[in-house]
Amino acid sequence: MIIQFELNGRLIKADTDPGTTLLEYLRGVELYSVKHGCDHGECGACTVLMNSKSVNACLILMHAVGGKKIETLESFSTHEQLHEIQESFLQAGAVQCGFCTPGMLLSVEALDRENGEVTEAKVKDALNGNLCRCTGYVKPVEAALKVLKKNQEVSK
Repeated sequence: MIIQFELNGRLIKADTDPGTTLLEYLRGVELYSVKHGCDHGECGACTVLMNSKSVNACLILMHAVGGKKIETLESFSTHEQLHEIQESFLQAGAVQCGFCTPGMLLSVEALDRENGEVTEAKVKDALNGNLCRCTGYVKPVEAALKVLKKNQEVSK
C-alpha cells in the first residue's frame, strides 16, 4: 500500500503493509526520537505531531497518515541550535533519563501552536499523556510554562 504524506518537511511516498503503525514506520526509517513504549497509547513515548496535534504513533495506522503532515523531534533543531522548547527544558533541568522527553517536547509544541491562554492547568493537561518516572513533572511544567508564556507575550 502506497501512502503519501509529509514527514519533517519532506514529501514521502511510503510502501507499507496493511496494519503497519506509524511508530513502526518511523523507527524503520531511523527516526529514533519516537520511542517504543507501551503499544497502547498510554505512555506518550511515541508522541509525534500530526497536523500540529500530538498523537501516539503506536495507535495510528499508516493508511491514516495519507495527506497529513507528520513531525518528529528530529525536525525541531539543527546540530548548531536547539529549539526554544528544548533549550527551556535543558535550562530548567527538566531532562533526566530522556526517554519521555521527545514526547513531552512535542506535546508542549502542540499546545504552543494552539495560541490560547497559557495556564499551568493547560500545560499539565498537555503533558498528561506522557509517562515520566524520573522528573516528577515539576520541572517539565516549569520549563513549558516559561517558554509558552514568553511566546504568548511575543505574539501579543
